[in-house]
Amino acid sequence: MSDRTASRTRQTPVADTPDAIRNVALVGCSATGKTTLAESLAFASGAIGRAGRVVDGTTVSDYEEIEQQHRRSVQLAVLPLEWKGIKINLIDTPGHPDFDAELRAGLHAADAAIFVVSATDSITAATRALWRECDEERIPRAIVVTKLDIARHSYDELLEQCHDAFGLGPDTVRALFYPVFDGDRPIGSMGLLTGRSYGEPGPCPVSDSARESLVEAISGQDDALMERFVAGEELDPESLQDGLTREILSCALHPAVPATESGVGAVELLELIVTGFPAPTHRLRGAPPCDPDAPLVAQIVRVTGDSYVGRISLARVYAGTLRPDTTATLTGSERSAERIPALTNPFGKQQRPVGEAVAGDLVCVGKLATARPGDVLHDSDHPADLAMWPIPEPLLPLAIEAHSRTDDDKLSQALSRLTAEDPAVRVEQNPDTNQVVLWCTGEAHAELVIDRLRHRHGVQVDVVEHRVPLRETFAAPVSGHGRLVKQSGGHGQYAVCDLEIEPLPVGSGVVFEERVVGGAVPRQFIPSVEKGVRAQAAKGVATGNPMVDVRVTLIDGKAHSVDSSDAAFQAAAGLALRDAASHGETRLLEPVAAVRVTVPEEHLGSVLSDLSARRGRVLGTESPGPGVALLRAEVPELELGRYPIDLRAITQGTGDFARGYLRHEPMPASLAAQYLDGKAPARS
Repeated sequence: MSDRTASRTRQTPVADTPDAIRNVALVGCSATGKTTLAESLAFASGAIGRAGRVVDGTTVSDYEEIEQQHRRSVQLAVLPLEWKGIKINLIDTPGHPDFDAELRAGLHAADAAIFVVSATDSITAATRALWRECDEERIPRAIVVTKLDIARHSYDELLEQCHDAFGLGPDTVRALFYPVFDGDRPIGSMGLLTGRSYGEPGPCPVSDSARESLVEAISGQDDALMERFVAGEELDPESLQDGLTREILSCALHPAVPATESGVGAVELLELIVTGFPAPTHRLRGAPPCDPDAPLVAQIVRVTGDSYVGRISLARVYAGTLRPDTTATLTGSERSAERIPALTNPFGKQQRPVGEAVAGDLVCVGKLATARPGDVLHDSDHPADLAMWPIPEPLLPLAIEAHSRTDDDKLSQALSRLTAEDPAVRVEQNPDTNQVVLWCTGEAHAELVIDRLRHRHGVQVDVVEHRVPLRETFAAPVSGHGRLVKQSGGHGQYAVCDLEIEPLPVGSGVVFEERVVGGAVPRQFIPSVEKGVRAQAAKGVATGNPMVDVRVTLIDGKAHSVDSSDAAFQAAAGLALRDAASHGETRLLEPVAAVRVTVPEEHLGSVLSDLSARRGRVLGTESPGPGVALLRAEVPELELGRYPIDLRAITQGTGDFARGYLRHEPMPASLAAQYLDGKAPARS
């Protein structure tokens, strides 16, 4: 029986030692074929009996309805596979930039990465940046070239493009397997080190020089191998494999494997993973020693909800052994003692029971009520702290309202669960606009958040226009008269207030003074006037936005010995403020954000032009690194609503920015007039 039709037992893989585990993340931009490759690997290893297709919505990794509808991954998925006695935790990560938090979590849980590049598309700047980050972290990597059946270039040309795109040194990218074609159709591959054929037999247009080049690259860091190679000695496969593994682990060589949707490259890649990729014991990124007998240290990688079993936490065990029916301490935003329930291995939407998880393994733990990504499970007597992976700052606002009273009652709890599952979403209850705002990383992320609220958490919400908190003030000194006289039998209401209002510098707030003479307004009612002024200022007088930066002075008024009251003078003060606005000039203040934009220098001009069109004021630029520009600017927040999306488009996904509230300042008169007339335009 061939490797490609190996046993289809589809049992849950079990690892007894860390050396029998490989944690590998598939990374790359959207539409490169990561999920298709994961499906091919699952089929080749016998984990599934038939490979599904992304276009049909039948893959194991993309099991959520929104993934099947849009034909893209929105979350990381773990597929435990087994090959030659080794458990492979294959982590399929999303390629869309909106789901970068899931990608980062997957890389953090992995010990090696497979960069999936498409033969039909160029390597994106975001993928190049991710490669550099992996290089800084010394994460071993391989390259898989997909879609060779419709490639525009030869395999060698594609590898040269990878070499140039990733800025690699000589002999760093080398073909470990070479595609075999039947016409233009890839039907298999040839192992350059072993000469072994995979798939259907056919002509392989690879020369002896390609193998010699690979052997030379493998021998370069091993003096003994290099001496044997220079002497013309035929190197045995075991020595070459040992040399290849050393080169991969030291990040001195990145082997390349061809792959197609039909399964070419799957067995080859499984062979590379088990023989050339590191076990968890090789991990070099500050984790505790990978010892199954040590005190328990595990980190929550992601949290998801299930309608039947509740919250499920995916954990990476770094040290010790995680067992059911034991107690561990969960440390994060909260600290709690947790009873560990039954453990499972995820396989798409399935949860397969496992007895225990040794150091280095990935496992799911149910019913950790307070767990959040990044939290640490550890023995009570041995506290542990592990670094959190970088989470992108959510900068796209999405205002929502509960669809009904019933939904409103459930919304708070649903949002709490949502933020526990997705650390890339931030919930804000804006006190100025009284809106619930979900801050997301992009449009695709916003769509996912709404979908999960509605379907996973059972809360129907409506998306409404996001309102930027404006302010009102007076442009010049003005007077206002407020008179409340009501008599309808019984106790009446009587109060008269005369106010003077003058503008103050930005940031002064509302200042109340009184200059009443002769007791026109009794002393006990002056606090009532101030209370009424502040209440009306909070509601605004022209556009419904709070009034600020004014001095309001009570100069005169009248009272009645019987009908005057606290409530009457509060109402009269509000009437006086509105009267002043009716014949005075009201000015609108808009919030301005301090913005820092980091972009490659080739996009600097486009970003500057775009900021200028957004009424931004560029304060300066600097160069924090080679080929990178940092812009500092002040931009009205009205112009920043869709900026995360537009910046990504302008810079091909390489731009990054941060924002922070700076101050409120006067809005241009032409724009303010539209708000004052009730004809404000929709802001982008």
